[in-house]
Amino acid sequence: MTTSLSGWGNYPVLDCPQFFQRQVDSIRSLLLDQQSSSLIARGLGRSYGDSSINVDGVLNQTSRNRFLSFDSEIGLLHCEAGVSLDEVVQTVLPQGWFLPTTPGTKFVTIGGAIAADVHGKNHHRDGTWGQHVRRFSLMLADGSILECSPTQHSDVFWGTVGGMGLTGIILEATIQLMNVPSSYVDVNQRRASNLSEVFDLFMETDQQYKYSVAWIDCLSQGSRLGRSVLLLGNDAPAELVQASRRRQPFSLPTKRCKSIPFQFPGLAMNRLAIKIFNGLYYRRHGDKNMLVDFDSYFYPLDSIHHWNRIYGRRGFVQYQALFPRETSRQGMTRLLEIIAHSGQASFLAVLKSSGAANLGMLSYLFDGHTLALDFPFRGEKTIELCERLDQVLLEFGGRVYLAKDSLVSAEHFSQMYPRIDEFRELKHRLDPDSVFRSHQSDRVGLTEAR
Repeated sequence: MTTSLSGWGNYPVLDCPQFFQRQVDSIRSLLLDQQSSSLIARGLGRSYGDSSINVDGVLNQTSRNRFLSFDSEIGLLHCEAGVSLDEVVQTVLPQGWFLPTTPGTKFVTIGGAIAADVHGKNHHRDGTWGQHVRRFSLMLADGSILECSPTQHSDVFWGTVGGMGLTGIILEATIQLMNVPSSYVDVNQRRASNLSEVFDLFMETDQQYKYSVAWIDCLSQGSRLGRSVLLLGNDAPAELVQASRRRQPFSLPTKRCKSIPFQFPGLAMNRLAIKIFNGLYYRRHGDKNMLVDFDSYFYPLDSIHHWNRIYGRRGFVQYQALFPRETSRQGMTRLLEIIAHSGQASFLAVLKSSGAANLGMLSYLFDGHTLALDFPFRGEKTIELCERLDQVLLEFGGRVYLAKDSLVSAEHFSQMYPRIDEFRELKHRLDPDSVFRSHQSDRVGLTEAR
């Protein structure tokens, strides 16, 4: 079945044959049939760009969503790769467990979380998803299955963590979950008048708070450049939830989900509309302490189904920039100055601290700061802006995130990721014919375009 597919940004869009094999033997047969072609695994399609689309074929993993075991004493989960983070949370949170780290949406599969080595608001304390994966089974291009862990086939393990599905098909995995006292975060909300002030707050509070994230106004300039609202949080004790909310610690409030029913007109996300929104948001979010449920703190946009439609039919590109800690102030300042003067506003702009890098060959984060931005796609104008931002990243030792990227060139990517040759060597050994490939992997030079 051929379907028009894209990432969450709705750019680019390709017609892709889509396969829904459920059984391992069926997947193996599909792989062997695809030897003269290529394939990429796909979960719920929440990577933003072109990492899970391929005109030769896409293997949809969402039907492989069985829970295989869960040890509630130690929080060890064993499940198939198509299980979503949402399904995990619904199952384990009432028993006092939560995801070890989580991206900004729970509509991500376990396999996708490994492939993108996702991270969250606690990276500066707890690292990425891959650091909590105990093992997984990986089907290689020849149909064989390899058992991988940090100690067994560790090179394949760390090539697959963050490898965007290019080493093989993750079939099932074992994940170490995190014990939590409640389903709430005790949040300290702080307003920062400019970028320098928000960096100072991050530096002062990184060791005090498990979670931290800042919303940034990308249109403010001058002395207000980078004005922000910072949300610092720790897991809320059960006693605090019971006393403040008069509810059980693990009960989440019932919320009515909204949906965007159609693609918005292209002019909806214009500079003036975003400037008005940014001003209102900053004024209404002053300094205060509050209890925030997990859904509201970790997944604020999940309550709006199809929110990506607000960017219109041309879609949008997400640009996530990472700078080393020693250059992050300079780099972020330059980045925001370029964006503010470009006339291309980012509706969503999120700044986070990051901690030490892990062993993943293509894993994204290292010690520093990361800024995620959304730009409505405006053709060459947006492409040129992102190329300018790439140059800033290269100047200050930064990089983009493959799970968010849809534009970076092979030349720039190779300069951002120093272990790219090591990954290519591993891939060639495991998959000499590049059976596993994507539109993105061809674009950034991880595979050769056919």
